Amino acid sequence: MADLTSTTTREAVRTEVERGFPSAKPARQINFTGQLHALRNRIAIGDVVALPLKTTGQIALGCVAGGYEYLAGEADPTRRHVVRVDWKRTDVPRNAIRQDLLYSLGAFLTICEISRNDGGWRLAQVLKTGIDPGARPGPGTSPTTLREQDPSDQTAEAIDLAQAAWDRIRTFVGEKYAGHALARLVAAILTAEGYMCEVASEGPDGGVDIVAGRGALGLDPPKIVVQVKSQTTQVGVEVVNQLLGGRARLHADQALLVAWGGITKPARAQAESQRFILRVWDAEALLSAMLRVYAHLPEEIHSEIPLKQTWVLVEQAGED
Repeated sequence: MADLTSTTTREAVRTEVERGFPSAKPARQINFTGQLHALRNRIAIGDVVALPLKTTGQIALGCVAGGYEYLAGEADPTRRHVVRVDWKRTDVPRNAIRQDLLYSLGAFLTICEISRNDGGWRLAQVLKTGIDPGARPGPGTSPTTLREQDPSDQTAEAIDLAQAAWDRIRTFVGEKYAGHALARLVAAILTAEGYMCEVASEGPDGGVDIVAGRGALGLDPPKIVVQVKSQTTQVGVEVVNQLLGGRARLHADQALLVAWGGITKPARAQAESQRFILRVWDAEALLSAMLRVYAHLPEEIHSEIPLKQTWVLVEQAGED
């Protein structure tokens, strides 16, 4: 694609798209036109930008800090069209955002204005507080984040069904196993992995919720201590240190911290310094472990989390 600086209308962008992709199908040209028109002419300084991160499963949030630029000197031709963003938060856990808004964040399109269910205002609140407050009563459209949409822009939300299903499972499990109940699910997963587990009673636990080991008596290595935190907010370095203290006190070989809402940057640094004796599971890692052994979990868990495997065709956004 050529420099779009002079293309101030959607029609002008469409002309450049047709010139740059002459053999593309009409639906694909419309798709590219809508997204590039949004990038060039509709996104404004101060707008909130949400970027789901495939590397961590978290969401980055920032504010647009500058208008459209064309970087002619950029060696990679796919990275020449930019809008600069001041990234304010890069570690918002997906479980801090309600299910309906997660559906919108699972859109196939790279550039898509989140407009339904008061999405613009809610993302601005997540940027400020880290928590999605839900839609406001009434129409709930915010003039500072939502502008009149051009129906021909083709930037409507097209949902990624796989991501939507994953988010729904996360929300369901988070609600079903709130509090100490999450330790029971973790113990079931470890049992399916071949460990014998003892779960502490609800209440003060000295930093250890589960003690696990292999063998008939659970005394064979590796011997593991587990701390489980079901809160949706991140836990700090004090939780990591408490668990490490519990590992030393019980002479365990390894430690596992299950933090549904993730851990803070200082806590992550501390965990990284103990990487050969400590592992951290956030909601994403816990669900991955659960699905890995789901067939071997007890019927009680199956009845509480009824899942079935479904195959879907992978659609390419913009294709006929």
